[in-house]
Amino acid sequence: MHAKTDSEGTSIDASWPPRSPRRPVYYVQSPSNHDVEKMSYGSSPTASPTHHYYHCSPIHHSRESSTSRFSASLKNPRSLSAWKHVQLGRGDDDDDDDDDEMEGRDGSKANKIRLYLCLVFLFFVLFTVFSLILWGASRSYKPKILVKHIVFENFHYQAGNDQSGLPTDMFSLNSTVKISYRNPATFFAVHVTSTPWELHYFQLKIASGQMKKFTQSRKSQRKVVTIVKGSQVPLYGGIPVLVASREHLNTIAVPLNLTFVMRSRAYILGKLVKTKFYGRIQCSVTLRGNKLGKALNLTDSCIYQ
Repeated sequence: MHAKTDSEGTSIDASWPPRSPRRPVYYVQSPSNHDVEKMSYGSSPTASPTHHYYHCSPIHHSRESSTSRFSASLKNPRSLSAWKHVQLGRGDDDDDDDDDEMEGRDGSKANKIRLYLCLVFLFFVLFTVFSLILWGASRSYKPKILVKHIVFENFHYQAGNDQSGLPTDMFSLNSTVKISYRNPATFFAVHVTSTPWELHYFQLKIASGQMKKFTQSRKSQRKVVTIVKGSQVPLYGGIPVLVASREHLNTIAVPLNLTFVMRSRAYILGKLVKTKFYGRIQCSVTLRGNKLGKALNLTDSCIYQ
């Protein structure tokens, strides 16, 4: 073993790099309010506050800093109020979301109800328009009525008594009237009725008859024959021609008027759309004693209103 010389020891120590001294970890504490007051009143401007050095680890330093921050936030009421405001704001947002969802559902239901009401209203409008179109179109299909002729079968003129027993002349008449009825409509049938068919001598009614009601299909026609008669009608001298020609009845000529009203009703859409046609007819005819049983043409002798 060789003892190390001073030169070898020196060379070995110089080859290794010198270790840097470990720096102490410290923390600076700010002076308290009491120290500040002492400095302001009793210390000189050149005096510096004494620093207290504490050896501690970095982990301890971070814990203390976080603790100090949390305690500072608790001591500061503004931060607490801001934190509460944030929490309340989040709760309000949740309530607003729930309200918006409920309002969205209510809004969708209201929109559906409005849609159904609009569809119903639109249906009624379209149905009304369609009905008016049909009604207007049906008005142009007025039935065609033509009085063909009248036949006086017989008549009787004789003396008698009325219901009260008053003596007066009595008149009896039997006749038939034939008309032609045509329905020109292409899409509906008509139901036909009429008022009584009457024969008048001026204002005196001497005969009447009732037509049987019928239904006429579309684009068709028929012949209608109605009996018009009168039995034991008291005249009270109302027909002077008969009084003057009592002995020669075959030579009499009594002017008469035939009047009646034809009523035609068309049910286009059931009873929802109805069209009515009224035809007032007045014909002039002469009762002649020498033409009994013969058809008297009335084609050109009637007024249609």
